[in-house]
Amino acid sequence: MAVDPICKMQVDEKSAKWSSEYKGEKYYFCAPGCKKKFDTDPEKYLK
Repeated sequence: MAVDPICKMQVDEKSAKWSSEYKGEKYYFCAPGCKKKFDTDPEKYLK
């Protein structure tokens, strides 16, 4: 299971509908709102 970097919810990589790649890493999201927040400023959420 992956952890959504925005809301910290667990997300199953195999069935996740939303994901992004950043600096060679893939991140998974529980909802499109979390993905949008991450895509706007990834560094803010990876600290």
